[in-house]
Amino acid sequence: MRVAVIRFPGSNCDLDMMAALRMIKGVEPDLVWHEDVSLGREDYGAVILPGGFAFADRLRAGAIAANSPAMATVKRLADRGLPVLGVCNGFQILVESGLLPGALLRNSTLKFVCKWTHVRVENTRTPFTSGLREGQVLSMPIAHGEGRFFLPHAELAQLERDGLVAFRYCDASGRPTLSSNPTGTLHNIAGVCNKAGNVVGLMPHPERAVEALLSPLGHPDGAVVLSSILVKSGGRRA
Repeated sequence: MRVAVIRFPGSNCDLDMMAALRMIKGVEPDLVWHEDVSLGREDYGAVILPGGFAFADRLRAGAIAANSPAMATVKRLADRGLPVLGVCNGFQILVESGLLPGALLRNSTLKFVCKWTHVRVENTRTPFTSGLREGQVLSMPIAHGEGRFFLPHAELAQLERDGLVAFRYCDASGRPTLSSNPTGTLHNIAGVCNKAGNVVGLMPHPERAVEALLSPLGHPDGAVVLSSILVKSGGRRA
């Protein structure tokens, strides 16, 4: 399967994502510049928006990148059901572009947080969680200053009822406690999906957790997330 990794000015996890995807047998990643309008003419099975500081996070994190030429194509592909994943800054871009609900605000600490976290899998109906188990606890690192997921109370309740939370911060036993919430995000939300399930955004970095040697627990959990695209998606053409 060919996977497009969109590079924006300020992306700094794009090459990490490319390296992680190359470790997955059956995945062929391509680095695509954000102004490349040929994206929709290629036979990609998925699109990934990596982490970083696109356009230096000016205005708001992801706000300028959401209006890049490639994002118009990404929206069209997402509407057709193509799997789209946004990691950290990529999640922020998906929210700013309207492909995912909510907003990502400054961390409650008002500080950049960089640490390993535990997250619980809440939804296995997406292309990026289909290889996981509901309730499975993963270990992945975060590195962001604006990852506090927010929705008004009524909309947040509807999000939960619709089962659109994909990942939730938790402790090692899977409990979403206050102490396991690193950024003050509502309901310990670490990642969400759209109603169709094909668009997913998460703040933890799976591409930084693909080798057991680099994980404090020795579990390459990020590789399981990224390789899930091979379980459900069939490499649709735009």
